[in-house]
Amino acid sequence: MEPRRFDSHSDRLSPRQGSETGRALVIEPHLRSRLAPAAEARAKAALRSPAARLDEAVGLARAIDLNVTSSGIVALGEIRPATFVGKGKVEEIAGLVKTDDAGIVVMDCALSPVQQRNLEKAWDAKVLDRTGLILEIFGRRARTREGALQVELAHLTYQKSRLVRSWTHLERQRGGFGFLGGPGETQIEADRRMIEERIARIETELDKVKRTRKLHRDSRKRVPYPIVALVGYTNAGKSTSDTVGFISDLPTMLVAAFRATLEEVIEADLILHVRDVSHEDAEAQALDVEEVLAQLGIVVRDGAQLVEVWNKIDRLDRDARARVHNSAQREPAGRHPVLVSAQSGEGLDTLAAEIERRLAARRVILDLVLDVADGAGVSWLHRHTEVMTKALREDGALAITVRTDPANAEKAKARFGRSHMHSH
Repeated sequence: MEPRRFDSHSDRLSPRQGSETGRALVIEPHLRSRLAPAAEARAKAALRSPAARLDEAVGLARAIDLNVTSSGIVALGEIRPATFVGKGKVEEIAGLVKTDDAGIVVMDCALSPVQQRNLEKAWDAKVLDRTGLILEIFGRRARTREGALQVELAHLTYQKSRLVRSWTHLERQRGGFGFLGGPGETQIEADRRMIEERIARIETELDKVKRTRKLHRDSRKRVPYPIVALVGYTNAGKSTSDTVGFISDLPTMLVAAFRATLEEVIEADLILHVRDVSHEDAEAQALDVEEVLAQLGIVVRDGAQLVEVWNKIDRLDRDARARVHNSAQREPAGRHPVLVSAQSGEGLDTLAAEIERRLAARRVILDLVLDVADGAGVSWLHRHTEVMTKALREDGALAITVRTDPANAEKAKARFGRSHMHSH
């Protein structure tokens, strides 16, 4: 059953019946803007609606197996330092928590430690803010040793100022990193010194992992084939499974913690930014992805390193598809987005051709003539370049056409001599 929202007129939540463990409320605080009308209109055009943010927050809560009993938007005139929302809303939500027998309240905003503690006391329930929710998701999705270390590091950094009491009645639930019980719960009760000692140990382990990753990355650089990376908002269609991608308001600590992983994007020859053009907040989601990439030093707009892939066109009707197509054509020449449907396969051939075109524009093609006995030279080309064709000429020489990046092209010219090659 879909979650209930605050009624648009009464601004109240409607409870649902029943009682079970793992029940949660999701609250979307919405600060009414005090901008001038024209400025407010421009700001709203760039940001997703409160209803869309609420839908996403509910989806994130369900991603960690919470049963969302009720959800709603709370309009705020100002943020209260002690409780974020006003006294009346605190009391209203407290009543709903009791009625729904909810053990968790998700506040889709950033709460201070004081606000979190005060709300937990007022509601007698565990409170997760957006940062805590996202950390919990990443904790559950971490599949590698490095990923687990990175999430734990972010979690401990977050918890340093939030040494709140343990919620032992939730420990029977499958937890991630301490927010909902299970592994890591003791760290909430630990003192700051113990947490800092653990952080130091994790950072030492991560340094070792990073050095190993650099060795692997350096070895991949010696492989002549280009690297293409996929980025995109969560559920944009980067894969056919339900993966966690970029999320709006991604905690800075997670960006820092996952920098080693995201370095793969920095090193890529080409980045595919996959966007769900059927989503009403497609533009806002794209801006969220670009913001994180900018923190990594990757400039997206008009960047030759990136191809925008507008996915899920199979969900668009004829008129919507025409609008999206016209919008794509208005982009700068040579940088048009590629319209695809990963589900049906439509447009994937066009995408492959665009990837080839972009890579070719960034790489050098060389026609070389080698002595047929120069086995070491042929071996060097196979290790450092992409060998496209190789044929024996009538005069007994070996003609080889290779494609490579500018740096290796210069090395090839130095090794084999410019008189024995021709550049395209």
